[in-house]
Amino acid sequence: MYSDFRSKLISLNDEKYRQFSMNGIPCDRPFLGVRIPDIRKLVKEIPRDQLNDFIAETPTAIEEVIARGFAIARLPYEEMMEVFDSQVRLLDNWCTVDTFCASLRKTIKKHEDDFFDRKVASLLMSKNEFGARTGLVCLLDFYVQPDYLPVIYDQIECLKNRQEYYVKMAIAWLLAECFIKFPNETFGYLKITKLNSWTFNKALSKICDSYRVNPDTKKQIKLLRRDN
Repeated sequence: MYSDFRSKLISLNDEKYRQFSMNGIPCDRPFLGVRIPDIRKLVKEIPRDQLNDFIAETPTAIEEVIARGFAIARLPYEEMMEVFDSQVRLLDNWCTVDTFCASLRKTIKKHEDDFFDRKVASLLMSKNEFGARTGLVCLLDFYVQPDYLPVIYDQIECLKNRQEYYVKMAIAWLLAECFIKFPNETFGYLKITKLNSWTFNKALSKICDSYRVNPDTKKQIKLLRRDN
């Protein structure tokens, strides 16, 4: 069954897209050149009673890792939790992290507190760049809500000195989303955070890039920019 899936995946190869993906996603895995909507469509065709067998296979290409994540997201919550860590260990670039986290939205719904306690909290303490990014993108996707704002700010402070590029970018992205949804609370946090200057300034840039932030507010945000 898995060999059939991989043959179908390869048949959707687009060489120009493969080259484009290789240029934009630093990763040591091979690229097949298959677009994410096509991967998602193929995974949806897998019968539910075969999902566990599919997940048990070892992926090679980046598209196979993405497909495995989509398959895991189709499992009931507790079954997903049993294989969640095995997927995180395969995440070695921003694309596999971000697509996996986004795919879990429906599965996590109504289980946010449990998921945070059992998975996200430990990921945020991970010394692995993409483990920590996974935790941050989960915060972005599931927890930008009033009750979790203090938690998000506290977690960012714990990560304030991290220097890995994809951790810093995830923090900046998360802060921008917090500001867009909760401008007053996040503006107050931005004025007191000890976040490293590169990530802080990148967050300000992302806020100012958003069409959801008005010009006057952007002027105030730019005044917070640090020189070093």
